[in-house]
Amino acid sequence: MSEEKQTSPAPQAESAPQEEPVSRENSHPQRRSSRSQQKRRQRSVFQYITILFAAAFVLLLFTFIMERRQNQLLQQENQEQIDNLQQSVTAVQSLDNLYKENEELRDQVASLEQQLQTAAQDLQSEKTTLLQKVEGQEKSLQAMDWFWQIDEAYAKGRYSLCRSLIQNLQSAGLVEYLPKESTTENDRFSPYDRYQEIYENLY
Repeated sequence: MSEEKQTSPAPQAESAPQEEPVSRENSHPQRRSSRSQQKRRQRSVFQYITILFAAAFVLLLFTFIMERRQNQLLQQENQEQIDNLQQSVTAVQSLDNLYKENEELRDQVASLEQQLQTAAQDLQSEKTTLLQKVEGQEKSLQAMDWFWQIDEAYAKGRYSLCRSLIQNLQSAGLVEYLPKESTTENDRFSPYDRYQEIYENLY
């Protein structure tokens, strides 16, 4: 971490001589590059969120189809059992045999109802997990919006504004929602690590 602090730009003292302003011709490419990088980062975040939403939707749809298919199979099996029972009733010759078959059917119906109840609980649990993921992604998107402002203010040397933005991010409780892993394979800091670096340099 000490090496990262040394590489980060240190704020210049007010008494230090001001550098000559950069010409407009040189500043435009830098602005374009900064905006392009910011757009690329935002596009990466949106793509990441879109993939998560799509995966969650496919999982929920697959679960629904499986539960529906299982329900149809259970209904079909139950109907077959009822048909078999109706056929056996006509052929049964004693009330004792009819009673036993009726008890077996009740046990099977109770087992099927238990299976349906378990499946409904599993589906509800998956819905709750999906809602939690969606809420987490929304907060992560809000945290990234604050992070881009903090990073830009820090890069421009506007440290007072940067500290104010950091306080707003902390007050909103969104620091922990910053992505802790980089989505790009360029050995760059994750948004969370970059935020910690800026924070340690300012405080």
